[in-house]
Amino acid sequence: MPDLDTALSAIDAAIADPDSGTRTVCGHCGTALAGSPSDDFCTEECQTAWLAEHAAGPDPVDNGAGPDRDLAEQDPARPMPYMPAPPPPPSGAQILDKVAAFVSRFNVFPSEHCAATLALWYAHTHAAEHFYVTPRLILDSAEPGSGKTRVLEVAQFLVRSAEMTLSATTAALFRLVSDGPITILFDEVDAIFNPAKGGNTEDLRAMLNAGYKRSATIPRCVGDARAMKVERFKVYAPVALAGIAGHMPDTITTRAITFHMRRRAPGETVEPFKERVVERQATPLRDKLATWVASVGNQVGDAEPEMPEGVTDRAAEIWEPLLAIADAAGEHWPATARAACAYFVASNSNRGGSFGIQLLADMRRIFTQRNTDRLPSTFIIAELLEMEESDWTDVKGKPLNPRMMAKELARYDVKPTTFKYDGDSVKGYTTTGETGLADAWSRYLPTAG
Repeated sequence: MPDLDTALSAIDAAIADPDSGTRTVCGHCGTALAGSPSDDFCTEECQTAWLAEHAAGPDPVDNGAGPDRDLAEQDPARPMPYMPAPPPPPSGAQILDKVAAFVSRFNVFPSEHCAATLALWYAHTHAAEHFYVTPRLILDSAEPGSGKTRVLEVAQFLVRSAEMTLSATTAALFRLVSDGPITILFDEVDAIFNPAKGGNTEDLRAMLNAGYKRSATIPRCVGDARAMKVERFKVYAPVALAGIAGHMPDTITTRAITFHMRRRAPGETVEPFKERVVERQATPLRDKLATWVASVGNQVGDAEPEMPEGVTDRAAEIWEPLLAIADAAGEHWPATARAACAYFVASNSNRGGSFGIQLLADMRRIFTQRNTDRLPSTFIIAELLEMEESDWTDVKGKPLNPRMMAKELARYDVKPTTFKYDGDSVKGYTTTGETGLADAWSRYLPTAG
């Protein structure tokens, strides 16, 4: 398009009086200029219209119209060069990496799998409502000062709606959980479940057991005698328990992932725990974790993750939420989570479990070493009492005897029988038959390696 001066020159040439050399009609509408104060246009409106038609550059995007109030605001069609595009949000794998690295700053863990497991467990608290099961987390140790409390202190700033407690009553916990969502971080729990210290802990144990599954409720009578009614309390909530080893009920440990914490060795150092500093640093990390978990909540809730070989039944139930989260995170996390799963399931299996499970396991070892299918009760007792790593010399204050052994084994449908041994008629146990040991071993013990 020609510039303004060139356009005016062309008009001058076209409409000028050939004798006088001056313009005689309007440059826009052709009306005579007689009486117009302008040498080029008859009116100001014609001048404005002509300038608009011949101005350089494209027409305005909105053609001069006002803003449409009914249209929602939207980003410009082209990014503004002075506003760089925001960075993409961190991936689930990156967030879990940061959580694992964060908790490792304040504890020396007994295994490389602990920090990753904590990151996954913390993540699952933000999506517990999507899972049918919430695994218990147990932190035990042989002695105080092994880092159990420190794990909970850091966890309170990473899990969802943390409730740190030492000795809350069962009734208070009922209310807290029922009003949830909440994550209970229970320290010094050995002081509650230690039978030597007395007290009725059955209600608390029942709550922790039942609250492992989402559908669980516990009915309680509430109100005064005139208006008594039954209220069903929801007890489903993530729970972490810390205490000295040996005092936790088996019904809780079988629903848990257990860390056997240890005191730091000379030369092992950690960062000091300063609550306000840790809270300030952990809060944005927790918010990112919660945001990511919320974005995959339905996905992980519907997932059926593949289990490592040999992980079945309750162990699989415990680990399903964590493996589902690891699969959603991607990168190295699916493999990392399954390695941790295999490690902790095998570790807990090797520790023997209940009194009866330990007895079955030690008896299987004796029968295997002797390569026999039958042994007298007296011989078995003598061998058990010689095992230095097992405490059969002190069962409720006295050594194990045939009567105690028979009573315990009867729970597994194993009963003593009479048979010939070295030419004599003796009472003892066999591996075969309906009441033999082999069936109990296959049902309650991991496959012998």
